[in-house]
Amino acid sequence: MNVFERYAPFIQDYIYRSGWQRLRAVQNAAGDAIFGTDQNVLLTASTASGKTEAAFFPILTLLNEEPSETVGVLYIAPLKALINDQFGRLNELCGEEGIAVTRWHGDAAQSEKRRLLKKPSGILQITPESLESLLLNKHMEIPSLFGDLRFIVIDEIHSLLRADRGLQTFCLIERLCRLAGCAPRRIGLSATIGNPELAGRFLAAGSGRGTVIPEFDGGKEVWRLSMEHFYNAAPQAGEGKAAPAGTPPMEQPTDTAPASADPGIGYIFEHTKGKKCLVFTNSREECEAVCQQLRQYCEVNHEPDRFLIHHGNLSAPYRESAEEEMKDDDSLMSVCATATLELGIDVGRLERAFQIDAPFTVSGFLQRMGRTGRRNGPSEMWFVMREEHQEARAMLPDSIPWYLVQGIALVQLYIEERFVEPPRPGRLPYSLLYHQTMSTLASHGEMTPGELASRVLTLSCFHRITQEDYRILLKHLIGIDHVSRTENGGLIVGMAGERIVNNYKFYAVFQENIEYIVRAGAEQLGTIVKPPPAGDKIAIAGRVWVVEDVDHQRREVLCTLVRGNIPAYFGDVAGDIHTHILERMYRVLSEDKSYPYLMPHAVCRLADARETFRRSQMPQRPLVHLGGRMWALFPWIGTYAFLAMERFLKLRCGKRLGLKGLQASRPYYMQFTMQADEAEFYEIVCEEAEKEFEPLALVYPGELPVFEKYDEYVPAELVRKGFAYGVLDVDAMKRRVLSWGQFGERPEAAADV
Repeated sequence: MNVFERYAPFIQDYIYRSGWQRLRAVQNAAGDAIFGTDQNVLLTASTASGKTEAAFFPILTLLNEEPSETVGVLYIAPLKALINDQFGRLNELCGEEGIAVTRWHGDAAQSEKRRLLKKPSGILQITPESLESLLLNKHMEIPSLFGDLRFIVIDEIHSLLRADRGLQTFCLIERLCRLAGCAPRRIGLSATIGNPELAGRFLAAGSGRGTVIPEFDGGKEVWRLSMEHFYNAAPQAGEGKAAPAGTPPMEQPTDTAPASADPGIGYIFEHTKGKKCLVFTNSREECEAVCQQLRQYCEVNHEPDRFLIHHGNLSAPYRESAEEEMKDDDSLMSVCATATLELGIDVGRLERAFQIDAPFTVSGFLQRMGRTGRRNGPSEMWFVMREEHQEARAMLPDSIPWYLVQGIALVQLYIEERFVEPPRPGRLPYSLLYHQTMSTLASHGEMTPGELASRVLTLSCFHRITQEDYRILLKHLIGIDHVSRTENGGLIVGMAGERIVNNYKFYAVFQENIEYIVRAGAEQLGTIVKPPPAGDKIAIAGRVWVVEDVDHQRREVLCTLVRGNIPAYFGDVAGDIHTHILERMYRVLSEDKSYPYLMPHAVCRLADARETFRRSQMPQRPLVHLGGRMWALFPWIGTYAFLAMERFLKLRCGKRLGLKGLQASRPYYMQFTMQADEAEFYEIVCEEAEKEFEPLALVYPGELPVFEKYDEYVPAELVRKGFAYGVLDVDAMKRRVLSWGQFGERPEAAADV
């Protein structure tokens, strides 16, 4: 098929106007799949490869040939910023043909939404939370809005494959299709998919269609990558040493950081002037701290401020100003950001990205790397790994630079294996079950228990949940008045449940903190949690403010701008690190291989860590004696298997080992004291791992492990079951423990990680 000739004339005209010489491989492959089949399609290609156009060119052509009588395309994206970015691109493409493009999220104008409700047509762009709101509050209008829906496009689908938010999205898609009586094809887009076949099944669940995953040659990926290590105070690991052979040449700085600057942040400061860069951090708190420091260095040097900030707790004007600055090809501002700028927003001619410490996932690394090199240049990322000097009496585990080793492992896994984290199947999402039950009741009104079960339990993501589990849930919800029985025996939302459902935060299934709006005069800066009392200082929007007043009833903080540098707090951040990453970290420490992207300090720090690793005999066995009765265990397994191992040692092995004081640095190591010796440890843990036991045995007596947002409203027995069977990776933990059986017999054998 000649895909270009198959496109509608207005698409061809757009391509000519854009100056394209030819279609890219992904666009030809997508055209073949969308034009040539009636199946769902999963498109995986590198960032900035043209995936959006690859999907929309054939979709719009088909709609042009046979116009839809309602909204024809539903575009779902995980971030408002991504929707705002794609809105402009799609409007440019669709404008001349008169195809309406409508945004529907919290920052979008109400006039746009009213126009769509009055005359449904074209493309609707929406987040999962706004789609939940739409189904709940505009229930009766769903058939007229979507009765002739042809396509659902799910952008950055990888971000929805490992948590409840993704399951929520596909529940909403199934509910919408049932309500509207439509059967649209699903098109998934992502640059980073682990196990495409499994992701394809995830995409297709409940659609009645299979998934086509086009294969094509995306061309050679070219990266410019560097990774440097900094202690937070002198001396540095490579100080006074000659640069190792093969070390990349140092780029000359374009500025000079103040003499008192933090070494790692100063390095970023010196290599961003005169360039447009992104500075990624792993938390909002760190993002605020880094932006404050960089702006202070500008002040000390009497330079204009050249740093902006972008994260989810900032108000829309702050976020959008940073996004617009990024799109300006002439801008030389840099933006400090979290994952909010990780996904597919067009950031124009971005020269490089900095990453402070290692991200949690290969997927995150690839997405952040992909923000650069979007206009035909190579992608460029500079890792900045920071660490405190160890105290003289520090224990062995503290002498390993975990972030540096993790960063190398992430890069090597993709280079060597093209590994990306796969979806997480097999969960028991009881929190989401509560949420979808309440949402369905609130939108449909009174239903019998059987009717409710037929609407909720038949959603694909609940296939592992039994009718007995659902009966237990409904009985509990009636008991706490989240659900009420009517005189006719039907079910409706109870009075306590109405307070939950009617709160705008109900639409999201991800965990949130109680947030306070921060204002400076008439300007809204964003939101924080745990506001301090009046007179104290807070950090937000990359600056420091003194609190004038806290209104707890209205949840508002009034403040005034001051100078200074203090930490911020926006709530806890969890990291999900895959077992394969930990295993590659083990190999980074045990092999002699050099990595061409390591800069001088990083090379020296890795050499020190490898020497420590070998001297401690960590390559030979996972259990290391720290002195006296103190031991350290290095299991080299991912976050959820590590969590299972902590509980296994305490609950199944603790008494036999004489275990006390177990402290974990997840998912790297555990420290504890025990009465058993090394041989007894391996013998006991292997014996216990060989025994049959239910995962529930790893839940502490009386524990209620609230893990997801709505677990607090779920019966305790289901919360415990969901945590044990859906969160703890007991099978992976057992496999690792049983692999240690050799150490009790042959302590000289090499470790099998």
